Amino acid sequence: MEKEMEAIGTENGSPFQFLMERRSPVQIRKMDMIKSQLRKNCSCSMRKMKKTVMDFFPVLRWLPKYKCKEYIWGDVMSGLVIGIILVPQAIAYSLLAGLKPIYSLYTSFFANIIYFLMGTSRHVSVGIFSLLSLMVGQVVDRELLLAGFDLNDDPREAVNAGHQLNVTVFNFTLGSVSTECGKDCYAIGVATALTFLAGVYQVLMGFFRLGFVSMYLSEPVLDGFATGASLTILTAQVKYLVGIKIPRAQGYGILITTWVNIFRNIAQANVCDVVTSAVCIAMLVTAKEMGDRYKHRLKVPLPTELVVIVAATVVSHYGRLNEVYGSSVSGAIPTGFIPPQVPDFSLMQRVAVDALPLAIVGFAFTVSLSEMFAKKYAYAVRANQEMFAIGFCNIIPAFFHCFATSAALAKSLVKSSTGCQTQVSSVVSAVVVLLVLLFFAPLFFNLQKCVLACTIIVSLRGALRKFKDIPQRYRLDKIDALVWCATMLASALVSTEMGLLVGVVFSMLCIVGRTQHPHAALLGQIGNTVFYEDNEEYKNLLPVPKVKIFRFEAPLYYANKDFFLKCLHKRTGLDPAVEIAKRKKAERKGQQRLERGSGQEEMTPCLLPKHSDFQAIVIDCSAISFVDTAGVSTLKDTHKDHQELQITVLLACCNPTVIDSLERGGYLGNENKDMHELLFHSIHSAIEFVRGKEIVTDASVV
Repeated sequence: MEKEMEAIGTENGSPFQFLMERRSPVQIRKMDMIKSQLRKNCSCSMRKMKKTVMDFFPVLRWLPKYKCKEYIWGDVMSGLVIGIILVPQAIAYSLLAGLKPIYSLYTSFFANIIYFLMGTSRHVSVGIFSLLSLMVGQVVDRELLLAGFDLNDDPREAVNAGHQLNVTVFNFTLGSVSTECGKDCYAIGVATALTFLAGVYQVLMGFFRLGFVSMYLSEPVLDGFATGASLTILTAQVKYLVGIKIPRAQGYGILITTWVNIFRNIAQANVCDVVTSAVCIAMLVTAKEMGDRYKHRLKVPLPTELVVIVAATVVSHYGRLNEVYGSSVSGAIPTGFIPPQVPDFSLMQRVAVDALPLAIVGFAFTVSLSEMFAKKYAYAVRANQEMFAIGFCNIIPAFFHCFATSAALAKSLVKSSTGCQTQVSSVVSAVVVLLVLLFFAPLFFNLQKCVLACTIIVSLRGALRKFKDIPQRYRLDKIDALVWCATMLASALVSTEMGLLVGVVFSMLCIVGRTQHPHAALLGQIGNTVFYEDNEEYKNLLPVPKVKIFRFEAPLYYANKDFFLKCLHKRTGLDPAVEIAKRKKAERKGQQRLERGSGQEEMTPCLLPKHSDFQAIVIDCSAISFVDTAGVSTLKDTHKDHQELQITVLLACCNPTVIDSLERGGYLGNENKDMHELLFHSIHSAIEFVRGKEIVTDASVV
């Protein structure tokens, strides 16, 4: 340690002495650490209990400080707008989830209430989300098929055609009570079991502080996943647009299978549904485009979906489109609430794996949106509490016939743009949904399914517009563009869950690829300064006589150690192994000449080739974040091989982590005695050391 301080004080040749000493790490026994944590977390006091309760229910902190005169108008307006948007979306997304519309309304109501109590974001809108509805619907369809149910959307048509109505009954157990359950009952049973497990996973992730999992869902992965899933959603709605009856595709390749079935049955298209879909899409797209163009003039977004749905319902009712043209309608939506039920634990065993990606996607979107709005409006959110909040937004509603929820970008943007100040707006939205549940739900009996499909497809505009960003994304970062494309294609062509897995794995492989083949360069001096930069990137750099400065811009570990050596040899123009072999070969030839001419008076001297272009290599380690055992061995071998050629290898700008690895690996010799001759805190100090060594050598020769 004394040598290290001495070298630091003198290596720059400065008249000033600066002593710097590494802090000795504080050794704490694991048992003492465990006892300290248990003492901290398991102690109980009134103050700590109050803090725990208020942390778990953030509403207790901000609601007493609520500024009614400043906030109430914005919260009420945004709550009304979101509530009006939620009603048609809830009914529409029931098609994606394969459930009755009433369950979507339940989900929207309970999610808003629970997040109001437990959420830390002021602007996020939590409720039904198209991607989660699709993922739930795929699991529900699979389990219905395995249970022997017919997946026909409208069994009443089978009765009209003279076929027997689908009355398959499935026996399952709720607690200790045996229950007979039909198709709709079994479908919501699967959905609630899936939702309950997803919520449990999210709460466990919050308890064990596993929020770092969401870091692996990068922006390209999430965007690609959303776009690929949007293609699947769009494909699933096409059959409703044209009014054809095709079986729901299962397994992998749903998108391709569905399109093949659509084209095979396109001759059976319902003209009424086709015309209605064309009119509704034209109206929705026109209104959306006009709203986007003049949004700076509109204080409140136009409730286009609600207007279209109300108008379409009135036309369908008085035009008797279902009876006359056979157009498929939503059917009866009951009012009031169904008594709560415990989710079926036997079904949880079947959907335990499916709940994991559902939990991760819901948490990732919620936390990312919460942090985005918190940054925009300058307040703090707690990611761990967000995990608890969204977890209980799934666990508690699962007892009330609800399915998975998360934050949704479109509704959150509308919420913030309409003057939302706090989560009081969520209570207002819940009241709007409650009014529909209690009074207005039966009015949507004659609403055509093709109209609901139109609202879903038009709502996908934002995700589908991501295709236009591909060229720009490619120009900004080619790797991110490849990750986006791989995730999107896997989500669309294979399955949504597999697409998410492919995106995460592919992005991690790209990171590994970047570290396996990083940028490496020789550096030159910037004028007469103490700074050095890449010769290939900058002009007018001065070469350093008899010194090669090599920079490696990645961690040095087992996967890229060979690439490190390859780049070092290529940049310096010297491979020590090859050079040593050449010298040994020349030495043998010289020895043979001496033996043949041993009787002569004059002997030809043996001249061995020497690599005299440079005498030292300075490795800039500023971009090397860590070195593993293989990396230390590589540096040791590099130092040893070049030392045989009388070339000094010096390391500069090593961070403490790298220095610790070198110490443990024995690179610095016994007791680190060679540290002051091998490690330098700057490139210039290493070069000055080489020059000083040259002067001493020249003086000794003289």
